[in-house]
Amino acid sequence: MQHPWKTKKWFVSPWCYLPEVTKNFKFPKKIKIHDVTLRDGEQQTSVVFRPEEKVEIAKKLDAMGVHRIEAGMPAVSPQDRAAICEIANLGLKAEIFSFSRCLIQDIQAAKECGVKGVIVEIPSSDHIIKNAYGWTVDRAMKSSIEATLAAKEAGLYTVFFTIDSTRTEIERLLEIAETVASEGHMDAYTIADSFGGCTPEAIYHVVKKVVKRLKKPVEIHCHMDFSLGVANTISALAAGASVAQVTMTGLGERAGNVPLEDTVLALKCQYGIDLGIKTEMFCDVSRFILEKAKVTIPGNRPIVGDMVYQIESGIVAGFFRKAREHHPLEYVPFAADLVGQKPVGIVLGKNSGMPSMQEWCEKLSVDASEEQMMEMLRLTKEKSFEKKDLLTEDEFKTIVDRVMNRAAAAS
Repeated sequence: MQHPWKTKKWFVSPWCYLPEVTKNFKFPKKIKIHDVTLRDGEQQTSVVFRPEEKVEIAKKLDAMGVHRIEAGMPAVSPQDRAAICEIANLGLKAEIFSFSRCLIQDIQAAKECGVKGVIVEIPSSDHIIKNAYGWTVDRAMKSSIEATLAAKEAGLYTVFFTIDSTRTEIERLLEIAETVASEGHMDAYTIADSFGGCTPEAIYHVVKKVVKRLKKPVEIHCHMDFSLGVANTISALAAGASVAQVTMTGLGERAGNVPLEDTVLALKCQYGIDLGIKTEMFCDVSRFILEKAKVTIPGNRPIVGDMVYQIESGIVAGFFRKAREHHPLEYVPFAADLVGQKPVGIVLGKNSGMPSMQEWCEKLSVDASEEQMMEMLRLTKEKSFEKKDLLTEDEFKTIVDRVMNRAAAAS
């Protein structure tokens, strides 16, 4: 690709691809997306997925090309356990994982569900172990070793997951991971920015150190409390992490988990890394999951928001009208169909201008003079102020009829 920052589907900054910028990247040859919507995403306050909904969500994630699906935590409820069992036996292309505490009974439940792998969690920071769990550090280490050995014996791909990794001193974190790796078992290790308090620079530094010391695959799990989760996740991958743990549209407790769409699209367009995910399914899958979760998102939510491809400003409408035929990416950084959005459209509201009137008169096959369109614009703004909203097509047609009928009567 001669110009990876500008294709028929996206137009991003060429700065992203400067050799000075990319020279220190250590992206693995194979990166996997591990979706945790059915477990961590469901931890968002008031979200409940019924077993049959979990199965349908898993099918959609699989059809989209997600590499790994965390189907849930068997210990949560009999319904969750049943859903995990069913998902594990669907024959999906995605690898199916479950989530487990550092308890042998949780490992046994994961094995009985038929999953391929298990995420085994324990806090890494002494303060969380003491203040939130009420455990001693020795107990936490003993449980971690016993549970991971049980997972190995059960034949499960074992990912050791340390809660609150980023609020733990680096050497302490490495000591915990190395102890579990040597005395227990781990096939991979997850660094968790559980409270979203880290920065991309710090994540990059620590992931490189962990990859070098452990010599095992490293996974990254971030949250959005400071809105740095996507940047932190990509920094971790650039430092050598090989799995990104994400949720669809950022579902998750507090400010949410890292959004799958944002991560995958940024990697594709701004880093030149195609993970094989069908991005054109983003909107369909997001809307399906949000409907089941009974969660609404802002209209200007990146990628999947309903208003992302709507133009109200008259100035921008004029800009778009001039560019859309031959230069459609002058207004948007990526094409609507790349993510399953509706095409860019000019809408009517308080900020409309003459280009907006021209667009809609053409759309409705109305032959109006400049003076008539100015009157339509005045009435459109007036109606928008009255409604505190955009105008519907029928409301604009009423304005058009009023203006054109008045002109006909005057003649």
